[in-house]
Amino acid sequence: MATPHINAEMGDFADTVLMPGDPLRAKYIADTYLENVRQVNDVRNMFGYTGTYQGREISVMGHGMGIPSVSIYAKELITDYGVKSLIRVGSCGAVRDDVNVRDVVIGMGASTDSKVNRMRFNDHDFAAIADFELTQHAVAAAKAKNVPVKVGNIFSADLFYNPQTEMAEMLKRYGIVGVEMEAAGLYGVAAEFGARAMTICTVSDHILKGDSLSSADRQTTFDDMMLIALDTVLRDDEARA
Repeated sequence: MATPHINAEMGDFADTVLMPGDPLRAKYIADTYLENVRQVNDVRNMFGYTGTYQGREISVMGHGMGIPSVSIYAKELITDYGVKSLIRVGSCGAVRDDVNVRDVVIGMGASTDSKVNRMRFNDHDFAAIADFELTQHAVAAAKAKNVPVKVGNIFSADLFYNPQTEMAEMLKRYGIVGVEMEAAGLYGVAAEFGARAMTICTVSDHILKGDSLSSADRQTTFDDMMLIALDTVLRDDEARA
């Protein structure tokens, strides 16, 4: 049954969905990594696809920019389509000296300046954390592929152009491994509706150093991250068998 934002039918989505922000990146992922691909959503051009990876059915769908957007799609995927696991595969900025452009980071937790989780948690602080098993499998996948990853707390910002210019230095001081705009909302939705979630990102720019990838590179230079994410799904299946 279609929702206001997704026109797929029940059964069109696999139980695990990989979610980049950019719908064209979702198309790129489907075309590059999946076989037997079919498009399952095109509402508002937020493309969604389902295919197979090494025989395992997996879906990929864009979630847009920001916590409000990812929250809509994550909620509908879980409650209307029965999705059990959501893995955000995106880009982030860096603030720490030991995190560089093209590095891979895994968001074990997600701090935020958004109020969404307070709204759903009776105005109390909510510890927005990734699913432990998915995180554990992602770290194991990275080690198996000899891809170094930084695992820790990321920061989900409501504003891309933040007038509080001192924020970057503060985030660095607190050891934040990546700055993005969605993970804290995704983790809150997953907790509220009983699903599992994780975030894995490639560093596209360094906020303090000024290093950055071009927009074209952001579209195509995420191979390490994607192979880790896909292997995470397979490892999770083995562990839960």
